[in-house]
Amino acid sequence: MSSHAPRAAGAVAFARAQVGKPCVWGAAGPGSYDCAGLTQAAWRAAGVALPRAAHEQALAGTPVAAATMEPGDLVFFFDDDRHVGLHTGDGMMVHAPGPGSAVREEPIQGFGEAVVHRIVRPA
Repeated sequence: MSSHAPRAAGAVAFARAQVGKPCVWGAAGPGSYDCAGLTQAAWRAAGVALPRAAHEQALAGTPVAAATMEPGDLVFFFDDDRHVGLHTGDGMMVHAPGPGSAVREEPIQGFGEAVVHRIVRPA
């Protein structure tokens, strides 16, 4: 278990507790979230400060390879890192897919046609 694991477990637990809440553009909780608002709030609950926007969060940690991804790592999609999810383990993530949907946990590879662009470990 890495030194990042205890904080990551807190971030994952927080994110999972938000499942079912509405996705709203620009929302950072507690009643609704956008993708980066959710990951920011999850890591804040674990004692780690992240920037507000997904493309800024993509630069706020240590890049990791998919083969070494751990729960709590941030998974970014699209060339401009405009969508982020929180890896929960076993190829799954919690994310706020977009306005009109709800926060959910689903396979990382199930996010439409998007491919993983970057993976970052915040703490």
